[in-house]
Amino acid sequence: MPTVSVLRDQLFRELGRTYTQEEFEILCFEFGVELDDVTSEKEMMEKETRSAPSNASEDVIYKIDVPANRYDLLCVEGISRAFLVFLGKQNPPNYQIINPPTLQRIIVRPETKQVRPIVVAAILRDMSFSSENYKSFIDLQDKLHQNICRQRALVSIGTHDIDTIKGPYTYEALPPSDINFVPLNMSTSMNAVELFAHHDSTNSHLKKYLDIIRNEPKYPILYDANRQVLSLPPIINSDHSKIKLTTKNVLIEVTATDMTKAGIVLDTMVTMFSVYCSKPFSVEQVEIEDDGKITLTPNLEPTYQTASVAYVKSCIGVPIDTDKITSLLNRMSLLAEVKGDEIRVTVPPTRSDILHACDIMEDVAIAYGFNNIPKIPPPTVTIGRAQPLNKVTDLLRSEIAQAGYTEILTFCLNAKDDNYKNLRRPVDGKAVLIDKSATQMFQCGRITMLSGLLKSISTNRGHPLPIKVFEAGDCFGIDDTTDTGSSNERHISALYCGATSGFEIIHGLLDRIMLLLRIPAKSDSTNNNNTIGYSIHPSSDPAYFTGRGVDVMVGDKKMGGFGVIHPEVLHAFGISFPCSALELNISVVLAHYSD
Repeated sequence: MPTVSVLRDQLFRELGRTYTQEEFEILCFEFGVELDDVTSEKEMMEKETRSAPSNASEDVIYKIDVPANRYDLLCVEGISRAFLVFLGKQNPPNYQIINPPTLQRIIVRPETKQVRPIVVAAILRDMSFSSENYKSFIDLQDKLHQNICRQRALVSIGTHDIDTIKGPYTYEALPPSDINFVPLNMSTSMNAVELFAHHDSTNSHLKKYLDIIRNEPKYPILYDANRQVLSLPPIINSDHSKIKLTTKNVLIEVTATDMTKAGIVLDTMVTMFSVYCSKPFSVEQVEIEDDGKITLTPNLEPTYQTASVAYVKSCIGVPIDTDKITSLLNRMSLLAEVKGDEIRVTVPPTRSDILHACDIMEDVAIAYGFNNIPKIPPPTVTIGRAQPLNKVTDLLRSEIAQAGYTEILTFCLNAKDDNYKNLRRPVDGKAVLIDKSATQMFQCGRITMLSGLLKSISTNRGHPLPIKVFEAGDCFGIDDTTDTGSSNERHISALYCGATSGFEIIHGLLDRIMLLLRIPAKSDSTNNNNTIGYSIHPSSDPAYFTGRGVDVMVGDKKMGGFGVIHPEVLHAFGISFPCSALELNISVVLAHYSD
């Protein structure tokens, strides 16, 4: 959950009264947020650096945890407005579009489609900035960048003093060496190549964003009619159009790779800070000309969602009358009306989290008060127990750990090469691939745990030998017999790394696991048809050294295998000591018992 820091006195001033800490904690709980900490700038600096300058503020700061999808609560303006509506002291604001005869326009060039194709914008006219709301204006952008914008990878925000620039504006993509401007809070003009080199050589907070566009042949850039740079998204704005306390008219431009998220971010910015316009909650639209089509942004028209009264009552478990439901939703800034069994909710542009009937039900429950819902015995009597697969897995975890192996936990997603090439295994098409994966580390689901164990050994090469590790978890692959097209299998895998291969040690672990599962070796099994046994057979698995790998069979089904890891596999993972590994599919055993 995001944590929003607000000045206590400023918040109480907006709410129109003061609260004790206990009273405010109760208000937060009733609204569905939490007061996480009470601190001050001086106290925070002392915790971080063990010292604080003499001019550090001692004003009380409230740190409030808010839901991750409530972007309207990421600033003091949104929190105070939501609280006032919740307390019945204020009606939800009515956001108005007020356009002059001629609108500002942003012309989108076709080359931006290859790097950052979307731009939307809005203008706030005749704003009044103070030191407090100016800081909140900057902080909200930072919070949005950290949250819905995914560290600027999906969306980035630029704000400009529109009185220092001239429209129409053009959104283009140019080679880095062709982009020259004075970056924000700098005094020297430089091109994009020099800008990136400058931030690479410093501890700038912008350094972590450079890789978003670093490898692109062209960078996105926003110009005004005089070819004055406004911003180089998603990195930095121009110093020429920076916002100051004296700024009156603000252009907010949002560039993105996702139109839905771009709209949410722009709506959040203008709805939160249009309160400081001379005509509160008024916004001026901007024309976006793209591929010959003109679109006006932002679109502050409300949307509509519905839910049945019966659904809301059944989920909450309280027989709330319809008039009560509408008043509860109104307290959550949702205008509602009930017709028959249907609740029709008008969703304002600030509430992008309302997407389904369950969201309406949740807000009714919050406004009703979770503490006010009576505790009653469930209408059915059931006895809970662990799933057999999970119970067996936990028992085996304990026993393997007692055998001297350390349990590890690796990612269930990995690189495609880790499933196949690095293990010398042919591509069989069983792995579930991730479309448009963001990183080569996570291209598909794992179909084996062996690569995760080997990477752990490689990372801990300095650890004293021998190293004995194991993991129990799910592997998954394509399965046309299921409705999802994939299925999970519970695997247990162990690996030994030492001065020798430790083949006999891994073999001993197999025998111990089979003893615990009460599966005898095939030669020891009786003639009783109900008794299953296991056997080992030479394996052709290329991940193992030739002649030193075996398949483990339970009845006529393959349960897994073990053997000495092939030297080429060890080289692929950067391991210089011999290793032996065991991997078993526990699901096969339970299937045998269920049969």
